[in-house]
Amino acid sequence: MPERERGQRRKRRAARLPGDTPLYGAVDLGTNNCRLLIAEARPGGFKPVDSHSQAVRLGAGLAREGRITGEAEARAFDALRTIREKLRQKGVGRVKCVATQACRAASNGREFVQRVQQEVGLSFKIITPKEEARLSVIGCHNLFDPDAEIALVIDIGGGSTELSWVDLRPLRKDGLQGMLAHVPLISWATFPIGVVTLTEHCLSVEEPARYAAMLQIARDHLGGFAQAGALRERMMRVPCHMVGTSGTVTSLAAVHMGLDRYVRSAVDGHWLTSLEAGEVTRQLAGMSLDERRAVPCIGGDRSELIVAGCAILDAIFEAWPTGRIRVADRGLREGVLMSMIHGPKKGGARGRRRRKPSGSVAANAGEAHE
Repeated sequence: MPERERGQRRKRRAARLPGDTPLYGAVDLGTNNCRLLIAEARPGGFKPVDSHSQAVRLGAGLAREGRITGEAEARAFDALRTIREKLRQKGVGRVKCVATQACRAASNGREFVQRVQQEVGLSFKIITPKEEARLSVIGCHNLFDPDAEIALVIDIGGGSTELSWVDLRPLRKDGLQGMLAHVPLISWATFPIGVVTLTEHCLSVEEPARYAAMLQIARDHLGGFAQAGALRERMMRVPCHMVGTSGTVTSLAAVHMGLDRYVRSAVDGHWLTSLEAGEVTRQLAGMSLDERRAVPCIGGDRSELIVAGCAILDAIFEAWPTGRIRVADRGLREGVLMSMIHGPKKGGARGRRRRKPSGSVAANAGEAHE
């Protein structure tokens, strides 16, 4: 083991007293944001202790150049060094880091995560779209309507959108442990459109017509999914609903609720009808960029990307009109933590710690997720 790594481990151990509750960390390096969530284990869930979220726009220019740019790498390294310091200060014993679409799609994605490990000391796993979808479903495990039979979990990211159709009947029988062992997916799909990639693709379109162009692109992608019609028919026969895990959905809910500032406890778990989401979409799509910046809970970074997210969500509502969506300020990062803390242990390694800090996820610190 290199001396630098031994020194880092000694510092982490020293930051925690012997009797302290062990801490777990999850880091999510996405196309737009880099996030950390640190938590303590709780029966059936966890209690958030600290979090960090930083816009890195790792996928900026990716569609044009096919690789992660030097400017994007610099932003990511800055965020990851901040996260490494938070992990050290808190004395986090187990960490898992995951990277998603930007690193999957970039020609230098693997090279980039290798540099992160060498220079920052965080070891990232580039997960598949299906694993990303599975973890997002786990993160939303307690937001499903107990009277529904199917839930469509939507994760609109920066570079891709994952859709997961979940059979809720086994969940009522097997509970959380059953889901951690096997998520009962009816079907699953990933589409190479996200808020960053779709925004960049439509930059040449004038603002009044941009939303319509984005909506058509989203429709075209969803329309190419072979199982779209069969899933639509099945969902029309049974009670069902959507769960939206993305920043697009949480922002729409906050605007619809008229919040002056974003309050996670008010937004997480809130129900929106498709009509209510559509009203907010038309409101935001009809604004200029400066007007969107002035909207509480939208602000500077999201003002450029929210219209693309609205277009993707609208296209999903059109394809699978469930009529309502439950808002989730949780998802991939919470799924990572739930799997670490409560998931099946491989090779009897329940108490084993990882040799290297691995990966993590970011969310707002707050009440325990149970």
